[in-house]
Amino acid sequence: MPKRDFVLPPEHIYPIDEWRLAEVRVSPEHLARAETIFALSNGFLGVRGMFEEGRPSGAPASYINGFHETWPIVHAEDAYGLAQTGQTIVNVPDATVLKLYVDDEPLYLPSARLKEYRRVLDMRAGTLTRELVWSTPAGKHVRVRSCRFVSLESRHLLAMTFEVEMLDRAAPVVVSSEVINRQDARPSNEANNQRSADPRLGRRVAGRVLECQVSREAGDALLLGYRTTHSGMTLGLGVHHIVEATDDHRVEAAISGDHSKVVVEAQCEPGRALHITKLAAYQASRAVPSEELVERCMRTLRRSVHDGVESLLARQQEHLARFWDRADVQVRFSGGSGRMQQAIRWNLFQLCQASWRAEGTGIPAKGLTGPAYEGHYFWDTEVYVLPFLSYTQPRIARNLLRFRHSMLGAARTRAHELALSGAAFPWRTINGEEASAYYAAGTAQYHINADIAYAIRRYVDVRGDRGFLVEVGAEILVETARLWADLGFHCPEGHFHIHGVTGPDEYTTVVNDNVYTNLMARLNLNYAVASVRWLQQERPADYIALVREVGLDEDEVEQWERAAAVMYIAHDDKRGINPQDDNFLEKEVWDLARTPPEDFPLLLHYHPLVIYRYQVVKQADVVLAMYLLGNEFNIDEKRRNFEYYEPLTTGDSSLSACVQSIVAAEIGDEEAAMSHFRSAVAMDLADVAGNVSDGVHIATSGG
Repeated sequence: MPKRDFVLPPEHIYPIDEWRLAEVRVSPEHLARAETIFALSNGFLGVRGMFEEGRPSGAPASYINGFHETWPIVHAEDAYGLAQTGQTIVNVPDATVLKLYVDDEPLYLPSARLKEYRRVLDMRAGTLTRELVWSTPAGKHVRVRSCRFVSLESRHLLAMTFEVEMLDRAAPVVVSSEVINRQDARPSNEANNQRSADPRLGRRVAGRVLECQVSREAGDALLLGYRTTHSGMTLGLGVHHIVEATDDHRVEAAISGDHSKVVVEAQCEPGRALHITKLAAYQASRAVPSEELVERCMRTLRRSVHDGVESLLARQQEHLARFWDRADVQVRFSGGSGRMQQAIRWNLFQLCQASWRAEGTGIPAKGLTGPAYEGHYFWDTEVYVLPFLSYTQPRIARNLLRFRHSMLGAARTRAHELALSGAAFPWRTINGEEASAYYAAGTAQYHINADIAYAIRRYVDVRGDRGFLVEVGAEILVETARLWADLGFHCPEGHFHIHGVTGPDEYTTVVNDNVYTNLMARLNLNYAVASVRWLQQERPADYIALVREVGLDEDEVEQWERAAAVMYIAHDDKRGINPQDDNFLEKEVWDLARTPPEDFPLLLHYHPLVIYRYQVVKQADVVLAMYLLGNEFNIDEKRRNFEYYEPLTTGDSSLSACVQSIVAAEIGDEEAAMSHFRSAVAMDLADVAGNVSDGVHIATSGG
């Protein structure tokens, strides 16, 4: 694996604190990174770490999990069964903006004279706070304090407080509290907003996305309702303000679908602060009219006003106390462990933010912190995140697996399109339909079926929750096993082979007998057999119900058992390793040491046909199999496999370092283990992959 130089955030800007991430200087060069690392979310609603002033900004955005627009995928050469409809998460109207003017001079951080500045993400309080002292052009000194949080208690709620205090002389103060539809805003400079050809980035949907259907005031609240143009999803947004100031102040509102604002004007005297509380409630649906969603937002706002911000903050800390009680990991290193401890807790905090209130949805690859991968759900959840949740938050793990079950109907339809039995879960999706346009590195990754089965087994084994198998788990296992039985075949020599698949390594596609896929398929088949027979013996009534529900035949179960028993697992006796697939070792080895650093990641600089001709690995494949299915390999096999694949692995995927660290530690290679560990833990805080501005690597956090 090529050595990547990376630097943790400089301590003079981001000092070490084991429970907080603080920024003590305005740092334009870290702007885009900061929007990601200071993002707040609860799994349903997420806001990036934008400045309250709304500028400067890198990629300002707010997201609702699962709220997306659809668009037609245009294939240069179409073919039967290719994905036809793309899905992209929508940048919902941004309610975080609070612009400050003193003596008609705007606070603009890059040019402002700041006597003090500190922005803090508190991982025990679940808040992003900022305090600064601004010396205005007129020589007046202003203290500005703000706090925002996305509620873990009330999942629809974003709460903000904003306080302005004149320290020496009186001045007229104006605060413009705004709601901006950034999704449909025209970029101010098209040249600076063009997306690269990087397929990992989010797509900017052409045309207007949010059609405003409600735009009105109701007492102290701004009420907005929208419908997406093509997917037909609806959104409600309510924003309420509580203003505490001197008698000499006034409030005016202007509302429209794209840019609404409440303007507060006050004559501020030293010692008497202007205090504004801003509450924003979001609701989204696939079926409920936007007008009704707006009414739900109103109810959320009324409850929040009644409870008060202090009560909401107290409950925020209670939720996080429960999280940390089960999830905290403490480390000690010779020479100091403060920065590493901070990074570990920041990664754990991201898992909390991505999952805590993700009821009825999945976990996007970037959580709700950025636009990359378009808000899609991948295998990341089952392999990298669900194991953590199974041990620490079983309720959430169960909900996520139930969400996968909700996609079973669409997965059955997809299997039929692929001329297969059972169910074929989509490689990337929001609504259950396949959204991966490039089938070779998408649909061909059938291993997602087995990844889901693995997650079910991990959850059931950890929690002892056999009831989950009765409820929905067994049905998923049956339908995924059916796919493997149909996709593979018995050869004359007696082995069961699976051809035309892609494993986790996306630099090697559409191959025969990928070792990871075959091993995971065997697990899937065996676990389906064991689960069905357990139902038959221990829960006969539930077994009969399952048989009727899915049309199960006992012969099928025996077929799965036979296929698993003779599953072909490639092994090269000369090298003593498992070939990644049946012809991987026949290819020329890519000399990564002679590849210019600027040519990584390879996928952005070489045609796929170039990459596919070589032994080169984008992300852990055989090595991942050795972690997930460690009992399938002895320690010598693990060592030989690791030593063979380590020099071939580019690190172009963030999913590798954590797995390589675990396996390296197991085989006793402490240097490699620690090197990969540091890369994984610092993936976002040190911007190891160079793309943290596009969102948190949630799978890496789980890994």
